[in-house]
Amino acid sequence: MRKTSNKVLLALFNIIGDVEGKAFLDLFSGSGQIAEEAWKRGARPVVAVESDRMLCTELRRLAEDKESFEVFCMDVRRALPSLSKRGYKFSLIFADPPYEHGWIKRLLLLLAKYEALLMHDALLVFERSRREKLPLHCKAWKLLKERSYGDTVLSLFKLDVGRRAEVE
Repeated sequence: MRKTSNKVLLALFNIIGDVEGKAFLDLFSGSGQIAEEAWKRGARPVVAVESDRMLCTELRRLAEDKESFEVFCMDVRRALPSLSKRGYKFSLIFADPPYEHGWIKRLLLLLAKYEALLMHDALLVFERSRREKLPLHCKAWKLLKERSYGDTVLSLFKLDVGRRAEVE
């Protein structure tokens, strides 16, 4: 597990702005640092998804006294359809997958497939390594901006509703 640096954490919330009352999904939540910060800033509900059982135990402890803070201990590929079936809709999705394992392309496709999870103005933010390139063509998503902090890059996307979910 690689924790998000404080510099990147502050930059993330400066970029996305006010989260008060917005539904927030934290994929590959790890320690829950991002989900907890979103909750502290008033995001509701906050959902953290993590597949590592030991980290999930810590996440559950973190969430136990917080109303509207939920933890899903499962792989992201199982969590997205489960959240969709339960009727969740998110305004903000943050994903910090393991660097350089091809997750960006997979998640762009999965999230486009489960676009019912996204509010009409939803924002998707990836934390990624500078070495990991974005897909060349991503018809379903529009890259809004990127910000670099050393080796870390925050990439912000919006779903282009109605476009085919193809990623090259």
